[in-house]
Amino acid sequence: MPRIQAASVADHRAHQRAALLDAAREVLAEGDASQVTFAEIARRTGLARNSVYKYFADRGELLTEVVRESAPRWTAHIHAALEAAGDAPRDRIGAYVTAQLELVRDGEHRIAQAVADAGDAAALRAGAGDAHRALLDPLVLALTELGDDTPLRTARLLQGVVNAATTAIESGDDYEAVRHRAVALTTASLTALPD
Repeated sequence: MPRIQAASVADHRAHQRAALLDAAREVLAEGDASQVTFAEIARRTGLARNSVYKYFADRGELLTEVVRESAPRWTAHIHAALEAAGDAPRDRIGAYVTAQLELVRDGEHRIAQAVADAGDAAALRAGAGDAHRALLDPLVLALTELGDDTPLRTARLLQGVVNAATTAIESGDDYEAVRHRAVALTTASLTALPD
């Protein structure tokens, strides 16, 4: 039996599982979810391929867990940006847009996109559904404070600008130019809200 290098068997298992998820996240960040195979993940972690099955029943479970574990980091990043933006709702909305586009710039969105492109929509939905709703919450709150009578609808429409900006950045457009324009468009559109 191989020696464990942790304080307990439970710690060892948690460490191994985290290493497997990190390896899968690394492969996804490279942009090709089809490369997330148990053989590749085992190679990157130095484990035997059959050892991966001790932690994940199949590829779908692994991908679901990668997205599920990434989502809280994404929402924490956005919440921190909104807190740093202060109390002005318009500033928080600009920070909301910027924070999401920073995640795109830093490659985090490629993880979710690679899962979706691989046809693993169930894994993406299972792992990111709650996160997407949580991402809209601070935007809905800021819109409510601005007096929007349908803040969720408006939030979804503003998210459309973020999604279009994401596509532009991932297609090679200049990050800073796209970010600046997306913030300008979203904050300027707030003048259309009913008084």
